Amino acid sequence: KCRTGPLDIVFVIDSSRSVRPFEFETMRQFMMDIIGSLDVGPNATRVGVIQYSSQVQNIFSLKTFFTRADMEKAINSIVPLAQGTMTGLAIQYAMNVAFTTQEGARPLHKKIPRIAIIVTDGRPQDRVTEVATQARNAGIEIYAVGVQRADMNSLRAMASPPLEEHVFLVESFELIQQFGKQFQDKLCGVDMCVVQEHGCQHSCVSTPGSFHCECNPGYRLNADGKTCSPIDMCADGRHGCQHQCVSARGSYLCRCRPGYYLNQDKRSCTMIDYCSFGNHSCQHECVSIPNGHYCRCRSGFTLPPARRSCRATDLCNGVDHGCEFKCVSADGSYHCVCPEGQQLQADGKACSKCGAGHVDLVMVIDGSKSVRPQNFELVKQFVNRIVDLLEVSPHGTRVGLVQYSSRVRTEFPLNKYHSADEIKKAVMEVEYMEKGTMTGLALKHMVEHSFSELEGARPLSHNVPRIGLVFTDGRSQDDISEWARRAKESGIIMFAVGVGKAVEEELRAIASEPVDQHFSYSADFTTMTHLVENFKLNICPEEGKGEMEIRSPCECEALVQFQTNTVAILQSLTEKNILWVSLARSLAQMTARLEDLEKQIATKK
Repeated sequence: KCRTGPLDIVFVIDSSRSVRPFEFETMRQFMMDIIGSLDVGPNATRVGVIQYSSQVQNIFSLKTFFTRADMEKAINSIVPLAQGTMTGLAIQYAMNVAFTTQEGARPLHKKIPRIAIIVTDGRPQDRVTEVATQARNAGIEIYAVGVQRADMNSLRAMASPPLEEHVFLVESFELIQQFGKQFQDKLCGVDMCVVQEHGCQHSCVSTPGSFHCECNPGYRLNADGKTCSPIDMCADGRHGCQHQCVSARGSYLCRCRPGYYLNQDKRSCTMIDYCSFGNHSCQHECVSIPNGHYCRCRSGFTLPPARRSCRATDLCNGVDHGCEFKCVSADGSYHCVCPEGQQLQADGKACSKCGAGHVDLVMVIDGSKSVRPQNFELVKQFVNRIVDLLEVSPHGTRVGLVQYSSRVRTEFPLNKYHSADEIKKAVMEVEYMEKGTMTGLALKHMVEHSFSELEGARPLSHNVPRIGLVFTDGRSQDDISEWARRAKESGIIMFAVGVGKAVEEELRAIASEPVDQHFSYSADFTTMTHLVENFKLNICPEEGKGEMEIRSPCECEALVQFQTNTVAILQSLTEKNILWVSLARSLAQMTARLEDLEKQIATKK
């Protein structure tokens, strides 16, 4: 056997009419003898056969057969063409077709020799010199074997150099079989994989005077040129698997995590809907999760541990009750209540208001992408519920609105609208911004612009409380600490309202002292109406401390009204020249009543 390593050999056989039938049989045997000496296979020597006369016929290509038995069967079935002798045409076909990678030739960079064995018995009827030169330049090594009447000059024009090793002339077809044994020695040199320790992990490929290592399918050759590693088809990230990519030899497959199944595209995964099996027994809702399911109750109901039946719970947390102050659940229903000193109105939800307390209120609302459009509408309703609590007028409470996301936008300043209806209409026309959450930038804008006298804030000398209410649903993308501190240092009473994924640490940093009275939180946009109950807008200055504190607006009104009445009575008595004794007595009585009222207010606090 020939052990030089893999070769790509194509026999180019003359089957013109000058080759008689018994002579063609000797050519068949010549080819089979040569093939019999070769180590054929997909990774060893590959063999193709073409015959020609006035045309070229492909008997089998380099990729067709990989066993000697199949090749011999195909050779024995050849029917000679018995026409002219177009040797140049045959060489061109071998170059342009037979030795292409599409027909089974190995790529040139693998350095596997490409050998054409031309066997002819006559002079070519076309030009061979130019096309043979092109074939040799394309890397094809040509052996020219002439039999009997062959033209030596044509053989020499076709063959590769050195000519003494590539040109052969056999006197008759009877001798070609004997020549075949000698020709084998030309093809079979020293097998470098046999005569030295090659060290190849998988397979050694011998080439003339050298060798190289190759790996089995699904492996790649390492940098040492000898060892092989599995090809990780998942490593390049182009597999498209949604969950997991599993490498196989030379390929890969996608796999889903437990609780999911692989779709028909063999890449994406869908969660198994365990609820669709129909055996969950949940009273209200069944929710599928990976590897199972769980039962869930509708709003207003709760699911006891390890149970599937739902029972009624606090309806105030499950419905939009609309109570202005507080919702109270009882026996599967609910009702609204008002704070002490206020009465429930005819609608069963609103409370009577006292008109004392004027403030400058700026609400700063989160319009980031995480809020989502439907929830932003609920935020606007929340703002309008707060407006409903106020006595809005140019000389009473003024309201401004700021929206922020990745940037900040004043929707309307403090001096824009002078009635609650105008404000509520403007709020409902506000457009959702989307994008990021720059809460720190919004606080800066509020401090520097929103509470400026230019935008309607009353001068600090008027002692009108300034209130900032920040509404957010998530973590800020910038620092809030500096401008939260500056806001409070500038005299702004800060309230922080958080929903959903709002961060308590940030809410507390924004809120004024005492923090617990100045920040609120709701887990869901649909149940945040109770936050309005916690927001006390009317503020009275507490004399002697220089601070602002939250008080009942009705208590403030009563105290202010009593003081006003007392001054009026004193002025009236003075104008009528009442005796100083009576004046002193009345003044003492008034002072006593004033002290008594203040004690009552302190007791209620």
